[in-house]
Amino acid sequence: MEGLVPVQRLPIKVASPSLYRCNNSVSIRRSISGFAMDRKINFRAPSQFSIRAQQSDLKESLAVSSSSVEDKGNVLRIKEWEVEMYQEELAISQGIRIRRKPPSKAPLGYSGPFELRLHNNDADSPRNILEEITWYKDVEVSRMKELNPLDVLKKAVEDAPPTRDFVGALRMAHKRTGFPGLIAEVKKASPSRGILKENFDPVEIAQAYEKGGAACLSVLTDQKYFQGGFENLEAIRSAGVKCPLLCKEFVVDPWQIYYARTKGADAVLLIAAVLADLEITFLLKICKKLSLAALVEVHDEREMGRVLGIEGIELVGINNRSLETFEVDISNTKKLLEGEHGRQIRERDMIVVGESGLFTPDDIAYVQAAGVKAVLVGESIVKQNDPEKGIAGLFGRNISHT
Repeated sequence: MEGLVPVQRLPIKVASPSLYRCNNSVSIRRSISGFAMDRKINFRAPSQFSIRAQQSDLKESLAVSSSSVEDKGNVLRIKEWEVEMYQEELAISQGIRIRRKPPSKAPLGYSGPFELRLHNNDADSPRNILEEITWYKDVEVSRMKELNPLDVLKKAVEDAPPTRDFVGALRMAHKRTGFPGLIAEVKKASPSRGILKENFDPVEIAQAYEKGGAACLSVLTDQKYFQGGFENLEAIRSAGVKCPLLCKEFVVDPWQIYYARTKGADAVLLIAAVLADLEITFLLKICKKLSLAALVEVHDEREMGRVLGIEGIELVGINNRSLETFEVDISNTKKLLEGEHGRQIRERDMIVVGESGLFTPDDIAYVQAAGVKAVLVGESIVKQNDPEKGIAGLFGRNISHT
């Protein structure tokens, strides 16, 4: 690919320092967190690199590495090693619009045999708020890992209480009320709207949502942009709220999924605009291992097509907010559920979650007619003095259990 050039090799940790070139390939023997492996990587000019071949090879690695319970925990380490140096190229091939890092910088935690940089005229500044958040998360997570190593989190997960059935709760609510199951969002602020709730008490809001008929809750855990936090997730779970909890985080690393599980999450968000197909595939494996549901979010038809090509997805969220303009158009939900995509979703009995721009009973009726079985709503109810009444106003009637 034009403009993609190899530069200085970064240091890597090896079990026995053996990196050698042979027959136009590079063979590496290395140990990652106690997992030793031998791999051979084709050593060709990046401009001749076959994305399709790389993806095929990695899918084979995923299948082989997932053949035993022990190996499942090591799949991502293999993927990171082989994919990360080609991350931008893979992203471009799949139409991913969110760059995972500034163009002139290498990925944090990079562990490939050499670094590749995408040279272009773009300034090293994010093109939209989602890209800005994604770049920040890369830095934030690297710091949090030092304070909470993955091995420690894995032990904490073993002692954590069992998760609640997030998907089942949405299905039951839809059956009970005849309306889409409500995922009510506990959110203090947003980058586009600023402060939504001045006197913000996450536990009080969560309890009001539950009383008002919410099937599940979404808890913002980002502090910098949404003034949330994992402590809110933990507090709501500890307070005895029975609704299953979605950790609304911008996932760029599997560490975040383990951390969310230790804080009481029953589900996590995966954003297709940020994550490559192989990343989503592997993160789904981690979620399954930890008994977590995964809400995979899409914004457009291309992302929907990608997601429908990935096995194991039960929940698809359609975000009606444009990544380019940040304008909201709820007709996006109808557009993405028409034709072949809608047929596949119905055949696979997937739950589609409508997101963004839902404020009135007419909005709910519109997306329900389009085919959604759940909705994720924050602003229109969290701003109400009485969130319970806000839910009734959103649906046009009381949907509580009483």
